[in-house]
Amino acid sequence: MNNHTLLIIEDEVDILELLEYTLQKEGFETIGFLTVSKKAYEVLDEEEIDLILMDRNLPGMEGTTFINDIKSKGYTIPVIYVSAKDKDEDILEGFDKHADDYITKPFNLKELTARVKAVIKRTKKDVEVEKIKDITYKRSSKSFYIEDCKIELTTLEHDLLLEFFKNKDILLSREHLLNTVWEDSFEKKLKTVNVAVKRLKSKIDSKGDKKYIKSVRGEGYMFC
Repeated sequence: MNNHTLLIIEDEVDILELLEYTLQKEGFETIGFLTVSKKAYEVLDEEEIDLILMDRNLPGMEGTTFINDIKSKGYTIPVIYVSAKDKDEDILEGFDKHADDYITKPFNLKELTARVKAVIKRTKKDVEVEKIKDITYKRSSKSFYIEDCKIELTTLEHDLLLEFFKNKDILLSREHLLNTVWEDSFEKKLKTVNVAVKRLKSKIDSKGDKKYIKSVRGEGYMFC
């Protein structure tokens, strides 16, 4: 079993069933929908989706609209369009609309399976889920969790915690954090870092007993 989960959105029942049957035989978990619905959006947060197989001709919505929407929300899940739109301009448009690959109908099942595996292999260079102690980071949703409970963070707090995650057990100076996390902000003051770290600590360690972030006097902070 490869433990990869695929989201398939295809409005033809027989094709959806065929895709699910074929890919499940190859060891994939599949979640299928006949159209874009509220549940299709919710599943992105509820499950760890490794790849989306997306039809373009859907009732009431063009498939690229859904993909554009979730990409604008920060999801980085790879996408393969599986579509009857097979003109050169359609395929080029698909790649312009976040496609990692584009498969035209009718398709060969062995080829489709091979291309699904190839896209997942190519896009999994970064670890999708990373865990340090009891904090888990899921890249697909850009969210942190403590024991399966999502930590509600501002964008700044998210970026700050991610920087700590990337540099576990490494002493990070306040200057480094300012230049990395705040980037082009005009509010580049060392005191700003102190306040932000304090707020972050209150969210991930409200009782102060886990001590994820260690303050080193006159030097900076270390996540350990």
